Amino acid sequence: MVSISFTQSLTSLTSHTSPFSVQSFTRKTQHRPSPSLRVTASNNSFDVVVVGGGIIGLTIARQFLTSSDLSVAVVDKAVPCSGATGAGQGYIWMTHKKPGSDVWDLTMRSHQLWHNLAESLNNEGLDPEELLGWRKTGSLLIGKTSQECVALKQKEPAVLVDDDSGAAFLPDDSQLDAHRAVAYIEKGNREFATQGRYAEFYHEPVTGLIRSDGRSNEVAGVQTLKHSLFGKKATIVAAGCWSGSLMHDLLKDCNISVDVPVKPRKGHLLVVENFDSFHLNHGIMEAGYADHQSASAQGSNVEERMLSISMTATMDTIGNLVLGSSREFVGFDTEADEFIICCIWERAAEFFPKLRDISLEDFIRNRKVRVGLRPYMPDGKPVIGSVPGLQNLYLAAGHEGGGLSMALGTAEMVSDMVLGKPSQVDSSTFGIKGRCC
Repeated sequence: MVSISFTQSLTSLTSHTSPFSVQSFTRKTQHRPSPSLRVTASNNSFDVVVVGGGIIGLTIARQFLTSSDLSVAVVDKAVPCSGATGAGQGYIWMTHKKPGSDVWDLTMRSHQLWHNLAESLNNEGLDPEELLGWRKTGSLLIGKTSQECVALKQKEPAVLVDDDSGAAFLPDDSQLDAHRAVAYIEKGNREFATQGRYAEFYHEPVTGLIRSDGRSNEVAGVQTLKHSLFGKKATIVAAGCWSGSLMHDLLKDCNISVDVPVKPRKGHLLVVENFDSFHLNHGIMEAGYADHQSASAQGSNVEERMLSISMTATMDTIGNLVLGSSREFVGFDTEADEFIICCIWERAAEFFPKLRDISLEDFIRNRKVRVGLRPYMPDGKPVIGSVPGLQNLYLAAGHEGGGLSMALGTAEMVSDMVLGKPSQVDSSTFGIKGRCC
């Protein structure tokens, strides 16, 4: 078993692609914000308007509220946690990131901020697992190597280990529950409402930009179906996989040539509720996550869809087994695919033989399926920065499955940009120029 810190390389076992977050339709949750708790504004003028109520948008709002005296409005066409954020596997992992890559430093910084938050809650006598679903599980990246298989068997008895299998272990990796984390962040944001510094506008699709003096290059806010929301310092688009199409609509009358190539990448997660056949001590991912293609996908238009299925496995805070994952390009389709669900189950059973002991009837009765869309960027890194040719308009999108993992670092980066502060992480590699033409 190889134990690796955040700053050490994962050698050839490291995968290049992030795990996914997806839109959930069937998951029951106790943490989704209630419409009765909505915070409304006494006026429609703010310092910052954030378009998008997922983990990126809400943490950006939180960063401005806690590190400055600016006022913030969050606007979303639905409600928080209803898109990619709410249906992911809760990775706060470095195991799939490549050391030295463009996203490594941003993810490292974000992970440190998550750890700091969990530690601060502990210091206040609060439970980060209860509030955030936070657990420092560590993660195992399982590969077909000969590395210390006996130690791996001791770490995870349920994993099938033979002479050709091994793993890298990252002890500092952690997991979150997205719904708990979002509920905690949103509750903290709402505490600033009494100071007149925060407001939410949910179920309000954005329909256009407001520009100073009608047609100038200075963005003054956004128009929704119900309100004109003014942002004196910044308007930030953080709308996940919808960011590309939204930006296209917002910029169509601006004579600005910016094509944001964020597009949806569909994924399935399988949740087996009340699971007691075995217990996982860590988050687990197969090393071929980026490259493994489903051998059973014959007959479906795999090449067009670029369908792939790889094993990921976690256990959530209430004992459900969460298995992944699939990836494919099918536009904005969010229908569950039984064929893919079966492929995920079969792939997981190759690593966990005890899954084959579960009857089909028990499996069907206890399963839930999360289906949805990752915000994918072709070059594999999010786009974060100001929009060329327009003042006060910023974009933060394209995190694919790394939204939770990179959220706090992204929020800090965006806030530093708007406030003119030195960035903790080099932001130039994430900019729009040269990547969105």
